[in-house]
Amino acid sequence: MAETVTPTVDDTPPPASTRRERRGWYIYDWANSAFQTTVITVFLGPFITTVAEVAAGCELGADTCDGYVYPLGIRVAAGSYYPYLISLSVFLTVFVLPVIGAIADRSAHKKRLLGGAAFTGAGATMAMIFVTGDRYLLGGALFLVANISFGAAIVVYNSFLPQLGGPDERDGISSRGWALGYLGGGLLLGFNLVAVTLFSQDDNPQRTLDLARWSIVSAGVWWAVFTLVPLRWLRERPSVAAASGRRGNVLTDGFRQLGHTLREIKAYPLTLFFLLAFLVYNDGIQTVITLASQYGTEELRLEQSTLIITILLVQFLAFGGALSLGALARRIGAWKTVLLSLVLWTGVIIGAFRLPAEAPVPFMVLGAAIGLVLGGSQALSRSLFSQLIPAGKEGEYYGFYEISDKGTSWLGPLAFGLVFQLTASYRVGLVSLLIFFVVGFLLLAAVPIRRAIVAAGNTPPRVL
Repeated sequence: MAETVTPTVDDTPPPASTRRERRGWYIYDWANSAFQTTVITVFLGPFITTVAEVAAGCELGADTCDGYVYPLGIRVAAGSYYPYLISLSVFLTVFVLPVIGAIADRSAHKKRLLGGAAFTGAGATMAMIFVTGDRYLLGGALFLVANISFGAAIVVYNSFLPQLGGPDERDGISSRGWALGYLGGGLLLGFNLVAVTLFSQDDNPQRTLDLARWSIVSAGVWWAVFTLVPLRWLRERPSVAAASGRRGNVLTDGFRQLGHTLREIKAYPLTLFFLLAFLVYNDGIQTVITLASQYGTEELRLEQSTLIITILLVQFLAFGGALSLGALARRIGAWKTVLLSLVLWTGVIIGAFRLPAEAPVPFMVLGAAIGLVLGGSQALSRSLFSQLIPAGKEGEYYGFYEISDKGTSWLGPLAFGLVFQLTASYRVGLVSLLIFFVVGFLLLAAVPIRRAIVAAGNTPPRVL
């Protein structure tokens, strides 16, 4: 009988990360945040909707449009085209991200995966320059490629975090990356908003549309150029499975490993319980961000200039907020800090409910409060989750994490929409979001976080 040879595995820990490598990791947050802020938050929705309206036969710049487009023969109201694209991209993302994570864990070349996903997304974003006239199908296809690539790159990027620092360092690393992301995204968004304000003409809607298109393209250029820095400065840090000499088809091995993990994930119930808590409270956070502009325009009757200033205020104050809550986490621990942030989010909702109409200053003050608590709650959730991941499965578990981040963000808007439909009040709809922060707080508080970290095979940080 042939002797079975067990491949030797190097059990020595990977070399400690250098300051240069960590800076490279931070820069990717700076790079990709331009897509989130300039493209998703501000410009793409109105741009794609306008292109769809042109395709539906509506006049450019018309206040209303009752026309329809027919993607793949399906009758779709022009105004519903972009929301349907968002829903489709979320649906596809749910299937793609865990697979990408599994492939990352099996690959010895995570930097190539990061670069491939980032450049694919950036390229699709830059290709929006060709979305002119009535090319709504091209715009929709490019958005799907860009948004799915954006999520895939984030999964690979996040999987580096557990390898860049020990348990006591990750909160600071994650917070600095998130803070730099808000700063970079805010800078490009500010530049684009100034350009649109200076060069648009009220009687020339085509120029406004062109400015929006070029703003979207600029985010793709920004994303691609600054991605070169982490690809240069990060080290390849393959998992034990990738470094052990077992070589096969990375794609098929990734699918096989994902199936194995899905069968074994029940062995980490506390990690799943944390994901459930994150799913609930993060859905509330994402809904507040998504609906803030609608609440400001429809309920508070604020001018567009007020909304623009508030958006920029949120971006830049989130930079300081992420660093401040990261510093607080060093003193009291990430778990307690995230719980505190959820209490502050509850205060934000109550404050928003009491805002007077047609009063821009209180709305801006509320935006400042959102900025201060936003970055920290997200950055520390990311680093806290890194403590709950079994070694060698960072990509897969961050794939599930991103699903909880992006794939379930329809729950809050659904609750808001149902309450508004029943009460015809945006204020009551907003208050309905309290349930996400209260339930999320209770679920997170119920997680025995130290025991959960040990159960995942990791060493808890000194302070939790």
